[in-house]
Amino acid sequence: MGTAVAQVLARESRVKLTAACNRSEASLNKLAAQFELTGYDDYLTMLDAESPDLVFIATPDWAHFEPVMACLERGIHVFVEKPLTTDVGEAEAITKKVAETGLKLQVSYNHRWLAPYYTTFKKIHDGEIGRPLVGYARKNNPITVPTQMLASWAKDSSPMWFQSSHDIDLMLWWFDDDPLEVTCTGVKSVLKEKYGWDTWDALQGQLRFKGGGVATFEAAWIYPEGHPAMPDSFMSVVGERGHLQVDRKDEAIEMSSESGFAWPRSLLNAQVFDRWVGAFPSSIESFIDAIEQDREPYVTARDGWRVTAVLDAFHRAADSGGVVKVDL
Repeated sequence: MGTAVAQVLARESRVKLTAACNRSEASLNKLAAQFELTGYDDYLTMLDAESPDLVFIATPDWAHFEPVMACLERGIHVFVEKPLTTDVGEAEAITKKVAETGLKLQVSYNHRWLAPYYTTFKKIHDGEIGRPLVGYARKNNPITVPTQMLASWAKDSSPMWFQSSHDIDLMLWWFDDDPLEVTCTGVKSVLKEKYGWDTWDALQGQLRFKGGGVATFEAAWIYPEGHPAMPDSFMSVVGERGHLQVDRKDEAIEMSSESGFAWPRSLLNAQVFDRWVGAFPSSIESFIDAIEQDREPYVTARDGWRVTAVLDAFHRAADSGGVVKVDL
């Protein structure tokens, strides 16, 4: 994700890329050469030496808090990968720090910039289906995601932490309501038996909002390796007077070749000629706008806190088998 951000910002006239930090020497050298950056293996050294205006943080899910706080304490704006953190107390502390400093922080819930999801928000916000009552979201991935793409840390995460945070953010945005309580259940089998990882293959949880609406979330990452979707994504909302649904697993392109069948990804981040386009670049450009215009980002620290609180509750419910209050 750090490389993806650099690809976008390299063509952004309002910024200058100056430095990058990575614990992998090979990755750091490649990044530094590609974008003519100064490379560091310690982020605190980088922050103090470079004094940047803005930092993008793409460490693993549970390793966001310390670099985020280090930036805020130094007066640096922050764009951080989702989820904000995997700890509710840390998410609350970050949110309070942002309020205290007046700095800008945006969580990378870039799905809000996907036209179908934004259109869904507008239709609901404009009252076209009445008050939303029931939501459903599925985001499932092939087993290559935990075992190859995230092989170094998937065992310490879960399909919900990695995949459902986007869906939870969207549902909270669409319903325009605070979360109240959750139930959740899951299965540990394939990854535990084949890889020795004590993590979930799949989870299904239901969230009840304070206003009475409910939303169900499904996340699995054990689809067969040959499955063409990354991810298999579907969302729907049923309101008082209508419904909306978004199915974007194939992203409008279907392809077959001698190597197999595929749905090439094109909506989030794709190169068109010499530029990167899609929801991911748009979210980054929007955050630069927020800094220049001194306005609140369209995804705030509190938005990130709410998603972390729901995810934390889902995992506690899956462990306990009971109803769990969302800690906000």
